[in-house]
Amino acid sequence: MEREEILMQFVDTHAHIYSQKYNQDRDEVIQRCKLAGVNKIYMPNVDVESIDAMMEAEHRYPDVCVPMMGLHPCDVKKDFEKQLYVMEDWLGKRDFVAIGEIGTDLYWDKSLFGYQAEALKIQVEWAKQKNRPIVLHCRESIDETIEIIEQLNTAELTGIFHCFSGSVEQAKKIIEMGFLLGIGGVSTFKNGGLDAVLPEIGLDHLVLETDGPYLAPVPYRGKRNSPEYIPIIAQRVGDLTENTLQTVAEVTNRNANYVFNRSEQ
Repeated sequence: MEREEILMQFVDTHAHIYSQKYNQDRDEVIQRCKLAGVNKIYMPNVDVESIDAMMEAEHRYPDVCVPMMGLHPCDVKKDFEKQLYVMEDWLGKRDFVAIGEIGTDLYWDKSLFGYQAEALKIQVEWAKQKNRPIVLHCRESIDETIEIIEQLNTAELTGIFHCFSGSVEQAKKIIEMGFLLGIGGVSTFKNGGLDAVLPEIGLDHLVLETDGPYLAPVPYRGKRNSPEYIPIIAQRVGDLTENTLQTVAEVTNRNANYVFNRSEQ
């Protein structure tokens, strides 16, 4: 499939554009995003310390950057409730488009999984109360996360399994629960595994993401990732699902708009 040159509009459903890794050139990155057609960047929060930088990014780029609120599982410690108190206060003061980035992680430290699961359940309840989607991190813990969400799921609960790199079976379980799959740079990796999954799933349950500054797609793998690379990911998704770039943009944008603006529909 040849790359189409017509400028299209894309959404990055998951990027830490407020990260210090963009401090030297954030304005230029945002400008390049716009030139690439990436006109919306949804920002997942990480911990209490990241809130100010995230809110500053929203203030500086209000038409582009949209904040979420949540505690990343890798930042869940034994005193996680202290951080959740601060975040719950923020949720009481203003609206956030989603509860995220939340979830579980068994890659770095398996000893804290119990705390992660407890923090996840608390934040899922916030999402239910606020009628907001959840954005889930599940590195090396996708089955465990699916099991927790299955127990907590309701007809109203929805969201995104961020950075999906699982199997067809896992993808189908997620879709059956009413969730979307976040597809990023891993789709371009030679051994990423999504070449066997995406043709079986199609576009209707996918959204695009970069997770910038992490997990840059080929040919930038190993370098700082950026939302401006969303068209590269979109092209790869189009190749794997046998869809045009225009179709990928239209369908994934529609999916993103649905999940993040569901309460207004």
